[in-house]
Amino acid sequence: MSGGEAPVFIKNRSELIKTELHADALDVLEAGLRAADPASSVRRAISRRGSEVCVLSECFDAARGVHVVGFGKAGLGMSLGCEDALGDLIAGGVVIVPSPAPQRRLRRIEVVEGEHPIPGEKTLKASRRLVEYLEENLREGDAVIVLISGGGSALFEIPRSPLTLEDVAITTDALMKAGADIVELNTVRKHLSLVKGGGLLRLLERAGRVFSLIISDVVGDPVEFIASGPTEADTTTYRDAYEVLQRRGVWGALPDRVRRLVLDGLSDRVPETLKPGDPLLNRVRNIIVASNMISLGEMKRKAEELGYRATILTSMMVGEAKEVGRFLGGVARHIARYKAPDEKVMVLLGGETTVTVRGRGRGGRNQELCVGFSLSSRGLSNAVLASIGSDGIDGNSPAAGGVCDGLLVDEALRAGLDPHRYLDDNDTYGLLSRLSRAIVTGPTGTNVNDLTVLAVK
Repeated sequence: MSGGEAPVFIKNRSELIKTELHADALDVLEAGLRAADPASSVRRAISRRGSEVCVLSECFDAARGVHVVGFGKAGLGMSLGCEDALGDLIAGGVVIVPSPAPQRRLRRIEVVEGEHPIPGEKTLKASRRLVEYLEENLREGDAVIVLISGGGSALFEIPRSPLTLEDVAITTDALMKAGADIVELNTVRKHLSLVKGGGLLRLLERAGRVFSLIISDVVGDPVEFIASGPTEADTTTYRDAYEVLQRRGVWGALPDRVRRLVLDGLSDRVPETLKPGDPLLNRVRNIIVASNMISLGEMKRKAEELGYRATILTSMMVGEAKEVGRFLGGVARHIARYKAPDEKVMVLLGGETTVTVRGRGRGGRNQELCVGFSLSSRGLSNAVLASIGSDGIDGNSPAAGGVCDGLLVDEALRAGLDPHRYLDDNDTYGLLSRLSRAIVTGPTGTNVNDLTVLAVK
């Protein structure tokens, strides 16, 4: 979205509001989502003065134009922000987004499609197109802006020889099914790829300046693991990749070519990824333009504007979602008992919890967190919890998350709905949608993990 319009994300807001607390919690979530809006995030980081481009406080002459390349789920929005800010100073570029690509077209940047979360032929074709653009257009000393966001690992991939894309896809799928976390997954991906683990910088050797604008979807914002760190040094090794594959029990199920490549890497017969201290790193500046912590900061400001004493508890919330929810129910009880009578309190959290799936229902980690909170805070009339996935997708449901309170359990039981049964069947969307508590945004075009608001008055 260009111009000064503030995007509105929560589509079913009116049906979710039971009290002022519910409305305030949703307002604070909206502030967090707006802070993660891709176009706005990029516009905050870059600007122009005539033929000069400024990236934060660093300015340079761009009379020859700036090349823009990118990949990730927020790629289109980030590109729109780039075109809004720089206009005809953009010489051209290529951005890879998930298929199907939105219909909106860019003025100076070509949009191509890849697959997510498992790379396929579209990803390979799109990646080759991006590299082809650089080979044909990048001149010595040119400036490049790289737009990186979550999903970039799947959307931008050229395998190391002799691997095929199918080899990479099989390995990725095996690790995901084995429960590998994002750090483990990207440790392996980097060592199967020509473009990850600093590999893109090797393709940008002719560039004078490289600015990577990054939207972080990894807890703690480690740049080397966001989209597998295409413009950052890699601190992991083939030894680390081998240990992940062994630890997750997938080594024997991998294609022979993958096993041979990893073993060749262990024996130094294959070059490592880009390592700290490489001179190529001197020309790049990696900048986080949107993250969970940035969104939490905006949420805190909004909460204080609404009259709350607000605290950011953590941006690194992890654990089994329903158990984290139960814990937060205990936090709500503590606040309700010990706060001043006229005080309003908000606790803000971000990160990414997990769900152990044993049932066959529809739901996601944010809705499980919500229901866990309601069970733990049952009977508490002055506390509300709202939690969403910032990408607008919560598990296998059409919801982004949920908004819950201490009255939900009794309301559900009066309607003949047993929250314990729904939770056991991982069918929290089934419960919350029936009670008008499921938050619907649709895809937001960004991802900075999950955002959670606990409000008590």
